[in-house]
Amino acid sequence: MVVPSPFLQRQPRVDEKQHLRAKMRAARRDHVAALPQSTRALILMRPPAPVADLLPTGSTIGLYYATPVEAPTHGYARWLYENGRTIALPWFADRTAKMCFRIWHDPFDPDGLVDGPYGPQPANDSAEVVPIAVIVPLLAFTPDGARLGQGGGHYDRWLSNHPQTMPIGLGWDMQCLDTLPCESHDRKLAAVITPTRYYRSDD
Repeated sequence: MVVPSPFLQRQPRVDEKQHLRAKMRAARRDHVAALPQSTRALILMRPPAPVADLLPTGSTIGLYYATPVEAPTHGYARWLYENGRTIALPWFADRTAKMCFRIWHDPFDPDGLVDGPYGPQPANDSAEVVPIAVIVPLLAFTPDGARLGQGGGHYDRWLSNHPQTMPIGLGWDMQCLDTLPCESHDRKLAAVITPTRYYRSDD
């Protein structure tokens, strides 16, 4: 008899996820507010060696453009760009449109992005691409790769349509939980990076 994976066994109630999202947003905000500015400037400046090995030179890597409370990605963008990778960011035609990825031509250029419905994004004429790996934001994660996102489902839908792309989470240490309410459509992360730890899924 095949026993279903614990990751997929129980379908959570909608309000269960909403309550956890609100709790983790508040905890993340408080955590970042307590960090000294000098510490923030030195956090997550380059991917750890095991992750860099998963992102070969010449490949295209998807990133998110971090908000002030999310784990920062600008150091990663600059390191990847300087080390022969192409960077892509999420792009939306409007708030109801599907997410795609378009090339971010130069993360050192502060004027290289335009205002999009969810924040800075590449210009409309930037080429659409399918990254081999996408570094995704999160509200919470587990050591075995479960992820709690913002609730919009943009990454879940995009990853479902691109199963060959490797999802890698980026977050703060305090976002690691023992368990998360998960649904059958949720995609496990191949790895998660925090300022002090590297978690690799066994899948």
